[in-house]
Amino acid sequence: MKPITTLIAAAVMTLGSFGAAMSQDLPPLVPQPSPQQVVDEHLDALNKCDWDRLMAQYPPEVMIIIADGVSFRGREAVGELFAGFCKSKADGGLNGLQFTTLETFTVEGTLNVIWEADAEFLAEPYKGADAYVTKDGFMYAQVTTFDGSKLKFKE
Repeated sequence: MKPITTLIAAAVMTLGSFGAAMSQDLPPLVPQPSPQQVVDEHLDALNKCDWDRLMAQYPPEVMIIIADGVSFRGREAVGELFAGFCKSKADGGLNGLQFTTLETFTVEGTLNVIWEADAEFLAEPYKGADAYVTKDGFMYAQVTTFDGSKLKFKE
C-alpha cells in the first residue's frame, strides 16, 4: 500500500488520535523580537519537529492555509496539523524533512520564503514557498504551496 504522502491526509488521520498527542496543554506563547526571527524560529522548530516550539509562536487567532485551500484555524487545529506532520514517516508523518531557505523577501511586513525540502526518505528535493504574516512577535498566518502528494519517496 502506498504510504501517506499528503500533509492533508496526515492531518486528517491525526484528528481522530489527536487526544493522545495533545494530552499535554498547549505550551505558553513565546514572542520573537522580529518578524524574521519568528520565521527563523518556525523553520528551525519545524526541521527539528519540536512541537512545543512550533506551538509557542501561534496565537489563538492563527490560520494556516495549505494545498487545495484547506485551512486550519486556531491553536488547537494548528497543533493537530503539526502533530501529524511530526510523526515518523512509518506512522504517516514527515519527521526528518528538512526545509532550507533559498530566498527571502518582504512585502509590507509579510515575509515570503522560497524553500527546498529534502530528507533521507525522499528520492529528490522538493521546492515550494510560504508567505508568513507576523505580528507582535507571533505567527498569525501562513500560506504555503506545500503539497505532500508531490513528494517523491525512495522505494
